[in-house]
Amino acid sequence: MTANRTFMATKASYVPKWYVIDATDIPLGRLASRISLILTGKSKPSYTPHVDTGDFVIVINADKVGFTGRRKLAETKVYRHSGHPGGFKETTYAEMMQKDSTRLVERIVRGMLPKSRLHFERKLKVYAGADHPHAAQQPVQITL
Repeated sequence: MTANRTFMATKASYVPKWYVIDATDIPLGRLASRISLILTGKSKPSYTPHVDTGDFVIVINADKVGFTGRRKLAETKVYRHSGHPGGFKETTYAEMMQKDSTRLVERIVRGMLPKSRLHFERKLKVYAGADHPHAAQQPVQITL
């Protein structure tokens, strides 16, 4: 009689895939939660917590991302601190979208990723427009 063994993925047995997501009119929170599942590999049957089994994600049209709620752009704030006295800064979503929309998407996705040594945020590529330089990786277009 043979015993069933639990499958554990290894770095050598894993080949990452590349996916392209068009962020046009997709609510930011829903977009970020789906991206975090793909980056961590939790959407796959071969998920192993201590091994990076996630895939690469390319987000295009980050400047056209959607928001639910009428006043969310104007009222929701992003906070940061430099670590120095008086270094507290706050900006609204509208100011961040106007200045650099890719940083807002990266920040929201990073907040949904686990804080571990695996550094899942390195596999996220965000672009404001529809063009990206990753055509050689033959990414697959997915819709959310």
